[in-house]
Amino acid sequence: MTGGPGAALPVVIQGGMGVGVSGWRLARAVARTGQLGVVSGTALDVTLARRLQLGDPGGHLRRALACFPEPAIAGRVLGRYFVPGGIAPGTPYRPVPRLGLRPSRARDELAVVANFAEVFLAKQGHDGPIGVNYLEKIQLATPAAVFGAMLAGADYVLMGAGIPTEIPHLLDEFAAHRPAEIAVTVAGAGDDRHTVGLDPGALLPRPAEPWRRPKLLAIVSSHVLAAYLARSPRTRPDGFVVETPVAGGHSAPPRGRPLLDAAGEPVYGPRDEADLGKMSALGLPFWLAGGYGGPGGLARALAAGATGVQVGSAFALCRESGFDDALRRRLLRAASAGTLEVRNDPRASPTGFPFKVARMPGTLSEPEVHERRPRLCDLGYLRTPYVRPGGAIGYRCPAEPVEAYVRKGGTVGEAEGRQCLCNGLTAAIGLPQHRADGYREAALLTLGQDIAFLQGLPEDHSAADVVHRILRGAPGPTPGRAPTTGIPRDSSEERQQ
Repeated sequence: MTGGPGAALPVVIQGGMGVGVSGWRLARAVARTGQLGVVSGTALDVTLARRLQLGDPGGHLRRALACFPEPAIAGRVLGRYFVPGGIAPGTPYRPVPRLGLRPSRARDELAVVANFAEVFLAKQGHDGPIGVNYLEKIQLATPAAVFGAMLAGADYVLMGAGIPTEIPHLLDEFAAHRPAEIAVTVAGAGDDRHTVGLDPGALLPRPAEPWRRPKLLAIVSSHVLAAYLARSPRTRPDGFVVETPVAGGHSAPPRGRPLLDAAGEPVYGPRDEADLGKMSALGLPFWLAGGYGGPGGLARALAAGATGVQVGSAFALCRESGFDDALRRRLLRAASAGTLEVRNDPRASPTGFPFKVARMPGTLSEPEVHERRPRLCDLGYLRTPYVRPGGAIGYRCPAEPVEAYVRKGGTVGEAEGRQCLCNGLTAAIGLPQHRADGYREAALLTLGQDIAFLQGLPEDHSAADVVHRILRGAPGPTPGRAPTTGIPRDSSEERQQ
């Protein structure tokens, strides 16, 4: 199964989780089963730069960069970040250029190369489909990241945490090797339009034939938003992933007046449930996510008219996951024992969206660990551009020092309880920043709130185990479903590579 014209649609989509949790090894393992493997496209510039500074164990990134279509660009990235043998333990990583509205050739080159490398590695050794997942809220990163993924032949782009109205056109323009841009939300800008874009011709010679355009799947929580996107060819995606509030990572806030339960979590009601009949009436394929990874989940989704399911947490805890392995095993043990608590925290994310935080000693989920962390914003993916007095553009984040945030026009209330997702999620995959003063960034872990997915899985399961278990719960052959024969059951090859 591939993502080309006329290809069968996948029944199982592996969620694009966190920063690097859905890495190329996991996506490749899923795609080898014939289902859709997805890499997380969030902060790939940082993860590439840090892994190069660690010496690129195994040489995988250098192998990918050797295939980048413009060697001079790949060479500049290697020259800036690769450290033979790796930096000494405890050495701070070299920073990468932060996102901004002002053009930066070095920033664009790093983002393009990083997204190319992750998708390239995920696509090796099989003919299954590979997608890449982005957050719409990280608008400043989108054009360069998407272009890099397209260069590597990404079959799907999945986008949530916002309304991706401009992404279909962006994909169309890049496929035709034309410059493209998207609007950027700038606080206080009024009717002034700010944009960020990329000109493919400034990076690469024009290809003999257009690049293949990946399919776009919009991640939504309501049929109303899906109908809004489907109304026009310019905004219409190729399908939808419909997430319930229990899905991991960010979730949409409840509609209407916000209410919290006794545990301080958002209260969702009937208005927050997508009408699946109306989803079917749109005539576009859709997949259901959030609580569909357990036994019977696929059967329920198919009965509701869905094409299949998206599953995240079961893959996040499998052997090929990008989680730091010690953290992954601790999460798996807690989930298996029924002691794992995943809180839908309405305050943690600087975006203002509720965010699932898994409780684990020694991580930022513990108040004392969070309080020990010096507040700073040095990665800046979730910063908000704003208009400063005098008209210049500044950037602020509710997780930065409170005084600085208030000075930039924010409020103390907006900053209260905010976590640095950028550093916490990067630490969760074993790439924590070490500060010059000796502080080491602590991890922040996210999973979905429904752990029924563990039923029927081996103790230390693989991605193929997850796919097998999900497909066994289907009610029989379904049109468009990939065959389940020939799926590799043992992932020792994946662990070795």
